[in-house]
Amino acid sequence: MLDATPYSAPRAALRQPRARGFARIEAVTGARSTRLGGLRQQGAMRVLFPRVAHGAMQAVLINTSGGLTGGDRMDIRAKAGAGAALTLTTQAAERAYRASGDAPAVMDTRLEAGAAARLHWLPQETLLFEGCHLRRRLLVEADATAEVLFCEPVIFGRAAMGEVVRDGRFDDRITLSLGGETVLLDATRMAGDLDAQLARTAVAGGARAMALIVLAGPRAAVALPHLRGLLPETAGASLVREDVLVARMLAEDGFALRATLMPALRMLAQDDLPRPWMI
Repeated sequence: MLDATPYSAPRAALRQPRARGFARIEAVTGARSTRLGGLRQQGAMRVLFPRVAHGAMQAVLINTSGGLTGGDRMDIRAKAGAGAALTLTTQAAERAYRASGDAPAVMDTRLEAGAAARLHWLPQETLLFEGCHLRRRLLVEADATAEVLFCEPVIFGRAAMGEVVRDGRFDDRITLSLGGETVLLDATRMAGDLDAQLARTAVAGGARAMALIVLAGPRAAVALPHLRGLLPETAGASLVREDVLVARMLAEDGFALRATLMPALRMLAQDDLPRPWMI
């Protein structure tokens, strides 16, 4: 005889599966150019290596899960060995969707640059959606003789789609170490009505898109006046020391941010942006 009582599984048994992804990339100096020294990829993270006519080896990171929600975790490890040149980007903008419960989505990126290496971390935008809970970490450790360029753009809802983030959590930390010395520690923590917080004059003055750019290396001081010439009134750049340039940008939306960001990155990289930025 069948039990007429409706079956009710414990909540713990109804937990949704979470996305996990891991990628490890190592670039080394070959006979004529930089080559791949090691690669490991698993779960929802994949890496493609476009052919480029010249310049650094490029790696394109792909989150095959299509976005991030609470409990997801993506780990990226990349190293440019001594004398190697490596540029990393993403296939598309990363999306942080609504999270259920208290567990955040986690993005953990650790980059390393050896002696006289050139390492560029140029991901496309991170899009924050209503109800998101994202914890993001970027750790960059570089030899004192290396050149490092990295950018982290963030968009708080797509203005063209009428999106506003009135409930979200964003916990971001960026650390740069040169020659074993921590030279930059940048932290952002926002929770609650993000749109109201961004509207405050002392925070973003109503801007819904922002970016941090850092260039570390011998070209930093020389690049500063050229970068300032490209920036609008809602952006600024300065040297935190002679070999570390830091710039911040605010824009009303993602389109306006890209209009400033892309020329600035081209100038700082002294090269074209990776192809996914053009698609």
